[in-house]
Amino acid sequence: MDQKNEIREITRDVFFATVIRMKMELWRLVQICAVRVEGGYDMSYSFCRNYEMVTLRLHVKEDEEISSITQVYPCAFLQENEAAELFGVKIRNLTVDYRSKLYRIDQETPFKEKG
Repeated sequence: MDQKNEIREITRDVFFATVIRMKMELWRLVQICAVRVEGGYDMSYSFCRNYEMVTLRLHVKEDEEISSITQVYPCAFLQENEAAELFGVKIRNLTVDYRSKLYRIDQETPFKEKG
């Protein structure tokens, strides 16, 4: 069995259309990971199908807003809420938005760079 793991850098202008295509091609969303990088965030959206994994890597600037993928993958709501609450990623159109009340934490956006 041949296994494949690929990371694809992607831009905002094709991101949502690519997510829709992944859904139409029967890829399952397996994780969303936010990582703090200089000037913003790297958002990694990992999909799996038939022992293959593809990760879409989207760089988001600190002040940029990205679209939620919950309209395509409803299960994304928890991980997108987590990225917003813990890192400060600006995600619009979440179908279920906890509005920074997903976790009981003492500090607002604890993984966001404080400047």
